[in-house]
Amino acid sequence: MPTLNWIGKEAVVDHHRHIPTRLLECDPKLSFGDPDAENLLVEGDNLEALKALLPRYRGQVKCIYIDPPYNTGNENWVYNDNVNDPRIKKWLGQVVGKEAEDLCRHDKWLCMMYPRLALLREFLRSDGAIFISIDDNAVAHLRYVCDEIFGVANFIAAVIWQKMFSPKNSARHLSESHDYILVYAQNADLWRPNLVPRSDDQKQRYKNPDNDSRGPWSSGDCSARNYYSEGTYPITSPSGRVIAGPPKGTYWRFSQKEFDRLNADNRIWWGKDGNNVPRIKRFLTDVKDGIVPETLWLLTDVGNTQEAKKELVSICDFEDSASVFITPKPTRLIRRILDIGSDKDSIIFDTFAGSGTTGQAVLAANKADGGTRKCVLVEVLPEVSERVTRQRIQRACEGYVGGSDKSVEGLGSGFRYCKLGRTLLDEFGDINGEVPFTDLARYVYLLETGVPVQKRPKKDCPLLGVHHGRAIYLLYNGVLGDRRPAGGNVLTNSVLAGLPAHPEGKGSRVIFGEATRLSETTLARENIVFRQIPYSLRES
Repeated sequence: MPTLNWIGKEAVVDHHRHIPTRLLECDPKLSFGDPDAENLLVEGDNLEALKALLPRYRGQVKCIYIDPPYNTGNENWVYNDNVNDPRIKKWLGQVVGKEAEDLCRHDKWLCMMYPRLALLREFLRSDGAIFISIDDNAVAHLRYVCDEIFGVANFIAAVIWQKMFSPKNSARHLSESHDYILVYAQNADLWRPNLVPRSDDQKQRYKNPDNDSRGPWSSGDCSARNYYSEGTYPITSPSGRVIAGPPKGTYWRFSQKEFDRLNADNRIWWGKDGNNVPRIKRFLTDVKDGIVPETLWLLTDVGNTQEAKKELVSICDFEDSASVFITPKPTRLIRRILDIGSDKDSIIFDTFAGSGTTGQAVLAANKADGGTRKCVLVEVLPEVSERVTRQRIQRACEGYVGGSDKSVEGLGSGFRYCKLGRTLLDEFGDINGEVPFTDLARYVYLLETGVPVQKRPKKDCPLLGVHHGRAIYLLYNGVLGDRRPAGGNVLTNSVLAGLPAHPEGKGSRVIFGEATRLSETTLARENIVFRQIPYSLRES
């Protein structure tokens, strides 16, 4: 398989495995709605945010959409597209070393993208897929990188999205009217796209001019170019006109016996005068509930950049025109991706959240079909995350006054606004001494169960909660207080005796601690699974 090499590649190929895990800290003041909402907006570098989210969402995400910088070199707007942000520069210097000084912008872009894509792959379900927006400037590079990370066999398609409805007269060469959306599956043998709902125009193509009791239908050609040994024979129309055979270079789709059966069942349309070339009737009730997705997405179906900007400006307040995103994505475009790549209860990721289109699209999809999709958004720039992404999603939830002072009904739901907190482990791989018990307890519970702890852990109680019959305990920093027997964070017989009983009276107990002095026989008898820290935390 051909591969792509660039300066700095060796430094970033495995970098995603060595990113320190940071804790997520939710900010109630910036959150909206349900304080336990499963929709998340995370402010911070998406590489670190992904590592923080990994214990909770590894292998559980059905659909990922990202709209990364296109690497065009444009620095003249609020959302830099030159991969030249000071944070990226600092990161490149730390990871790549002195070579970073010699990187061209394409090298920088590839160094930035590779570890993020490698981490995103770990979130996908076996039947999940990632959709990536990109343009001609970087699509070739992105294809090579994705082939390497996801596998050539898991490439699904390069969708063409018609983003402009009129040419740019200022174009230096050709006016670019489209972008791409690359689609890769975690496993192409398992991933299956959903059918795209029919538009109103498509539904209107089904008529019922002969008042057929089976309802509206559309007609299709009875001939095809594929060779068929029984597909050449004369046909007599109801008017008596003899049709010697199918058009030259084609064959009837059916044998004569099958054609006669279809005709007897009134499934052949000859026109109102009964003299036309025969066409097969396809009833709306017989066809699939939707159409197979195509690789050409027209702006009439999924929107364009101008529509996206109008949509964004109608929802969010901006100080001036220079602050408005130049190329946001229309909600209809993301809705198309959700229609194809998600189910009603799916988890959706967007780690280049920008203006928050994906968040609004997920809320709108749930409102439309009663779904319970959850979205996780990550935005690196605080000024964008707080002022634009958060504002847009909150207003989409609660409703807003749009263009022409028109009130737009809210979509409901809510979200938690999170920031990256302390590093879980220090440089030596030990638990960071600055991490308080309550924060570590939340992380441990999430790591073990995959869901957030229901109640805030008490700093003097090692019992964190019960999940599906398993009681979760954490021995850390003298959590038993004055009642703590000798042994500290080590599980001994006396420590075990001092632990709160299983709230449900029976069931297994999972105990996190520095070490255990109990034998395997004792652990089995007491129905205990012991997790040694910090080693069990490093595995995440």
